[in-house]
Amino acid sequence: STPTTQLLKIMTGVQFLCLLLLAGNRSQVVSSFTTSSHTNSIQTAATTASSTSLHGIRSTARRVRDSVLSRDRTDKDLKDGIAFFYDRSSKVWEDVWGEHMHHGYYIPEDRTDHQQAQIDLIDEVLKWAGVDDGKSPKKVVDVGCGIGGSSRHIVRKYEGSTAQGLTLSPYQANRGNELAKEQGVSDRASFQVADALNMPFEDSTFDLAWSLESGEHMPDKQKFVNELMRVVAPGGRVIIVTWCHRDLEAGEPSLSRKEEKILAKINRAYYLPRWCSVSDYVKLLEKEGAVDIKREDWSYIIAPFWKAVIKSSLNVKSVVGLMKSGFSTIRGAYAMLLMLKGFDSGVIKFGLITCTKKEEQKEEQKEEEEKKEE
Repeated sequence: STPTTQLLKIMTGVQFLCLLLLAGNRSQVVSSFTTSSHTNSIQTAATTASSTSLHGIRSTARRVRDSVLSRDRTDKDLKDGIAFFYDRSSKVWEDVWGEHMHHGYYIPEDRTDHQQAQIDLIDEVLKWAGVDDGKSPKKVVDVGCGIGGSSRHIVRKYEGSTAQGLTLSPYQANRGNELAKEQGVSDRASFQVADALNMPFEDSTFDLAWSLESGEHMPDKQKFVNELMRVVAPGGRVIIVTWCHRDLEAGEPSLSRKEEKILAKINRAYYLPRWCSVSDYVKLLEKEGAVDIKREDWSYIIAPFWKAVIKSSLNVKSVVGLMKSGFSTIRGAYAMLLMLKGFDSGVIKFGLITCTKKEEQKEEQKEEEEKKEE
């Protein structure tokens, strides 16, 4: 077997042992409860402890079963899990990789300035989408903002612009606002806890809707696209950069069982719903009436990223941080190997999609001119 396969087997064993340790710790806490000094409460405490212990064992067994079988989570479990995962893991990531929680731009592919590569990815995506060619954005919404690295970079890049970031993680929102204050942009970049599928903004509020590696977390892709198109103003731009599965070939009904298995394991680690393709996103945007739709696959550009992340995790600081942050973060670290395997096999793609919201007045004028010509 290959080194990657061997590592996957080792990490799967570690994952299972961590769950058993968590179960043991839970039982230990319950056992200590039965040492109550109140004699009259011993029987009640023992009954409660037994019930709680049994519940804990069943709960842990269910988690082990669901994790091993890579079962899908409910929308509520996903939402709660995402908040919990990023509350626990964001500090570890920032300590090692800084304020940008996304892939880097690896051209040339042997570059080692990883944090600058992440900043370059933002700039290159904006350039690719045509944002630098026209009028600079004034009001930006950062959907799935992490700790706000993209938002703060964008407001510094475009003079007079403001950005509002959304995340499900209270830790990320608080940390994003702290960094905005430290960096002197708190009057232009702010962050709040909110659901991307139900954004707390009026229609047509922003001229740029930016989603950098958050679309993969959305359980309802149609609603996600609908919300992006709703909050952006006519003539405004939407940019989605996201993990996708490969496009299906003509006549191909679905991914292979092997491909689905890889994605299902990643879903359990990163609290993801089922994946879609870039083509699926394009169809959803067309359904919303988007115009000037453009797409591209940058998998080859970000390819060195996961190897760099895995390498960065193999040091004392990273390992200590992982152990402190808990099982969900440890499982997330294990899933990095699966992400690498998914990219190498071609089932995972790093997709870019951009479009503009139709300007109704211009479209009406165009239709009138066409009628006159007829």
